[in-house]
Amino acid sequence: MLGEILENVRSKSPLIQNITNYVTANDCANITLACGASPTMSDGEEEAEEMGRLCDGLNINMGTLHPRSVKAMLLAGKSAGSCGHPIVLDPVGAGASTYRRKTAEQLLREIAFTAIRGNISEIKTIAGGGNSSKGVDADAADAVTDENLEKTITFAKDLSKKTGAVIAISGAIDIVTDKNHTYIIRNGNPVMAKITGCGCMLSSLAAAYLAANPDRRLEAVAAAVISMGLCGEKAFEKMESERRGSASCRNYLIDEVYHLTGSELERGAKYELR
Repeated sequence: MLGEILENVRSKSPLIQNITNYVTANDCANITLACGASPTMSDGEEEAEEMGRLCDGLNINMGTLHPRSVKAMLLAGKSAGSCGHPIVLDPVGAGASTYRRKTAEQLLREIAFTAIRGNISEIKTIAGGGNSSKGVDADAADAVTDENLEKTITFAKDLSKKTGAVIAISGAIDIVTDKNHTYIIRNGNPVMAKITGCGCMLSSLAAAYLAANPDRRLEAVAAAVISMGLCGEKAFEKMESERRGSASCRNYLIDEVYHLTGSELERGAKYELR
């Protein structure tokens, strides 16, 4: 199933609109291309509605917010939604400021998201159950562990019921869930936290996987999360063997996404489905 989802991205090559942040826009574009999809990075309100209709999927990232980009997010989101296109929300740093929190609330009110992906602190903030954040990073006190796993799954399922979206919580243990079923994913490597934009890239990847597999929303997001984690593992191995650093690991990560095959994804996936 995972391999088929990946191969659908390669064969369909969906066009993905990324309204993302200037820190990671280039990486998001490159990983979208690497997985077999096609990116557009348009964030102008003047063409947002048109691009929302034209593209096969939309990724909205709150990393570097300003009023102009928020207008574009709302216009593109409503347009994409009216066409039935999948929409991903990445509520970067949602608890870091009042402006971010209020923007996330507005986006959730006015756009029907297909998936919401963030770290645990961001997801807690948009659920209204927390306001902890270390800038755009998760608060260590919120971390998902084996000890609080069941509680976190219940929380994420409840949020999925409330929003109608697939909820993806990224961390050392990844959780991807809808209101009924949950993927517990253990792929990845700690070095990924040292690379700016891994989460942003994952959201772009999820939008591409969803656009190519619209009838398998939960499985598509899970496949994207597993792909990213597996490629992170492979990138770390190459980095270590060549005694390179995190900047090289970032490039290796994109390379591994480019070379990833369906059979490799099936073999390397580390997950439990509940």
